[in-house]
Amino acid sequence: MMTTADLASLLSKNALTVLKRRYLKRDQDGRILEDPADMFRRVADAVADAETRLASGQDATSLADRFYDAMTCLEFLPNSPTLMNAGRELGQLSACFVLPVDDSMESIFEAIKQTALIHKSGGGTGFSFSRIRPANDVVLSTKGVSSGPISFMKVFDAATETIKQGGTRRGANMGILRVDHPDIMDFIMVKKDLTVLTNFNLSVGLTEAFMKAVEEGQEYDLLNPRTGEPLKKLDARKVFDRIIDMAWTSGEPGIIFLDRLNRDNPTPHVGEIEATNPCGEQPLLPYESCNLGSINLSRMVTGDGEVDWEKLRDTVQLGVRFLDNVIEINRYPLPQISEMTLSNRKIGLGIMGWADMLILLGLPYNSSQAIALADKLMNFITTEARATSVKLAEQRGAFPNFPGSSYDQAGDGPLRNATCTTIAPTGTISIIANTSSGVEPIFAVSYIRQVMDNDVLVEVHPLFEAIAHKEGFYSPELMKAIAEKGTIQGFDEIPEKVRKLFVTAHDITPEDHIHMQAAFQKHTDNAVSKTVNFPHSATREEVAEVYRLAYKEGCKGVTIYRDGSRDMQVLSVAKAEEKPEEPAIPVESGKSGHKRERPRALTGKTYQMSTGCGPLYVTINQDNSGLFELFTTMGKAGGCAASQCEAIGRLVSLAWRSGVQARQVVKQLIGITCHKPAGFGENRVTSCADAVARAILTHMQMETDDDSVIKTVNNGGACPECGGPVEHEGGCCVCHACGYSECA
Repeated sequence: MMTTADLASLLSKNALTVLKRRYLKRDQDGRILEDPADMFRRVADAVADAETRLASGQDATSLADRFYDAMTCLEFLPNSPTLMNAGRELGQLSACFVLPVDDSMESIFEAIKQTALIHKSGGGTGFSFSRIRPANDVVLSTKGVSSGPISFMKVFDAATETIKQGGTRRGANMGILRVDHPDIMDFIMVKKDLTVLTNFNLSVGLTEAFMKAVEEGQEYDLLNPRTGEPLKKLDARKVFDRIIDMAWTSGEPGIIFLDRLNRDNPTPHVGEIEATNPCGEQPLLPYESCNLGSINLSRMVTGDGEVDWEKLRDTVQLGVRFLDNVIEINRYPLPQISEMTLSNRKIGLGIMGWADMLILLGLPYNSSQAIALADKLMNFITTEARATSVKLAEQRGAFPNFPGSSYDQAGDGPLRNATCTTIAPTGTISIIANTSSGVEPIFAVSYIRQVMDNDVLVEVHPLFEAIAHKEGFYSPELMKAIAEKGTIQGFDEIPEKVRKLFVTAHDITPEDHIHMQAAFQKHTDNAVSKTVNFPHSATREEVAEVYRLAYKEGCKGVTIYRDGSRDMQVLSVAKAEEKPEEPAIPVESGKSGHKRERPRALTGKTYQMSTGCGPLYVTINQDNSGLFELFTTMGKAGGCAASQCEAIGRLVSLAWRSGVQARQVVKQLIGITCHKPAGFGENRVTSCADAVARAILTHMQMETDDDSVIKTVNNGGACPECGGPVEHEGGCCVCHACGYSECA
């Protein structure tokens, strides 16, 4: 049995930070009431208690001990809501939900209300908006015209923005629109404006008919969902190219293959699958939920460097029983969800630590041996999971919607669970387990984490650090150099076998990503959440080739990310671009040490700046001695952003009137990041403070007609909770310092 002291020594500093911030129980005053061992015991006891309800004959106490050991040894962890809420008053333990949105005002706003309840309980939601009639279609009840699905998505987005302010997990949504919906082009382009639908991941639902039309260069029909009748035709390749262009530009929309989701739908007699959870790995029927859990593969390797198949089998069997018990004790946010979930009993047992397992086995991620092992390993996990589900069905009964002899995935009899395996992104629980996320490659061997002020810490992958010490090439200078470059490739002092082993997400090709995803998808009941990483220099055609390859290889969906393309830049693994030399600034404040009095009249200009909080109007006035004062007005009146900008304006004005040079003000404000950057490339504004600095630079450029003064450093986004860098993995942005996840 793992002791509290043993667990404390096993958990990393980041793991403890995440647990304290997000998982451990607190009192009304915010004081932490439990340590990590208490949390795992709370969860284990609550989940094992289902055995008494089911009268299974299993001793709940001994099973609770097994659950506790698996979690504290970091061999298996359930999804975050289970860790947070099991054994507590809320008791909502599922991460994934799908809600129906039909073509009526009543259905739409009922779904918004239900979304709020789910987000309040800590879950994420997926929707298909494909049933909503297109924009400008007739509304029979009023003889007016419809506003279309995108306008209603904005209402969902606003509701999510409000609800997420008070929870321990921020709400997240997946919005899906069929490729044959008449508003599909507007949907594809909607995130060209980065301030729109910020609480949504978007995916286009592609059909086999559409993909065939792309392949053959044909047109395809757009169908009015109200009538089912064709409205017009579009060139399939032009639509496909538009999807590619937006994915290349910003990483969205992703794509899902709807016909493949329904090919593997275990209960077609109950309904059609139209949507997934926020990260795309869990297809669900309307009102279904699914609880997930992941096996830490880095703990499934023997001391001799072999896969420990017996330990893996035992962990799979325990994980399936754990997740089935969760269904039993779960307190569902809606009665419709309770009914549908208990009727299908879907679970999603997955994995994390795949990249670390490969390192421990000495197999490069992008090798044919790694692909072969992925195929073998996931086949083993799913086979064992289904066999366990069959045994549970013998003890407890098959899931009520089991369709009979026409459906027998295990080959041995009815199943307890309609689905057994899912590969999810494991952002926060992989931090707790101190392992790599999902089936992703490691993101960086070494990277720089900026902390308070300008201090930096060099973080090194523990397996690489151990090998570096063992092989005798470790040095702090080398680790920092690797962090600045972002890869160990090209460092001749590192042995070639080590360079081949420690390949990162950006060292391998996009095709390597797809081949790995496809190998796991082949043996996964649901889907595989994975990000295909591209270098910034990648072309649109290269993105298109990967989409075609994903379709050919049997994937159920694709999420891509081209480095530097999205407003929230991924974790920085390369040395920041050096700031340009500061230009000569002719518009200066007065002599230092004397505060200038304000004259009755001043001249100046007002600049409109686009920020993630909306338009910001910056007014800069000057007197005969130079810049004198700065005022700000937010386009959205009130709120924290407006007050912060007003404070910046007052301090800048005081600084200028007291003799501080304009260049020093710009130096302090430029490049400050927040969680809502806006724009791309040289036009990217990383925060309201950054916008103020850019307005000052623009003002000086207009005064001097010197373009050089507006050259600035384009930084990426930052974690909205701790200010640290974020990684883009599994279709989601995750902060490995505090456990923040964009996708809940």
